[in-house]
Amino acid sequence: MSVEALPYVEVNPATKPDAVVIWLHGLGDSGNGFAPIVPQLHLPVDLAVRFVFPHAPIRPITVNNGMQMRAWYDLKSLSFQDRADMEGVEDSSQRVEALIEAEIANGVPSNRIILAGFSQGGVIAYHLGLRYANKLAGLICLSTYMCEPDMNAKNWPDINKTTPIFSAHGVYDDVVPIALGRTAYEKAIEQGFNASWAQYPMQHNVCLEQIQDISKWLQARLK
Repeated sequence: MSVEALPYVEVNPATKPDAVVIWLHGLGDSGNGFAPIVPQLHLPVDLAVRFVFPHAPIRPITVNNGMQMRAWYDLKSLSFQDRADMEGVEDSSQRVEALIEAEIANGVPSNRIILAGFSQGGVIAYHLGLRYANKLAGLICLSTYMCEPDMNAKNWPDINKTTPIFSAHGVYDDVVPIALGRTAYEKAIEQGFNASWAQYPMQHNVCLEQIQDISKWLQARLK
């Protein structure tokens, strides 16, 4: 079944890309929000990485009195136990998977594609990345949590068990508490995934030290 294509912002290398990073923004943001991070990564010129920053669909958000905004899924409750709208999570996962398939069709194999996400985007990165049927180069999950991991773990194949996962969180995050990020990381480890953990003295955002660590991690994965 076909899904509606996601619009996106793209940042391309000077030469034909041989790797792709698909980076998903958080609630109320857009692909434009993270696009400026590319020059801050200071990746080597000979590392031909294409960055794709898709825009989430616009949808009403229940906890925001139905206000319409870009979101990967609805937030139905302030409780993290039942906050994520699984129908929306599944819909967005299918749309992002279509982006991955488009990059593969353009000549970049799945094992040269990294899926990254911040906050809501990180929920989709976990949800899709852990169950994706083909080998990925890595996952970057920032200031985020897992959506119903106990129910979804049965859908996680072994193909990406050795795929590196960079899980990171701000110690002072008052939007997604660090305990939820740590729990997601520990669930990945428990299920045999190759996850690493990093935390930073920040709130619900990214910081320079984290950007530098992501750059090193990307270079190690894609060199």
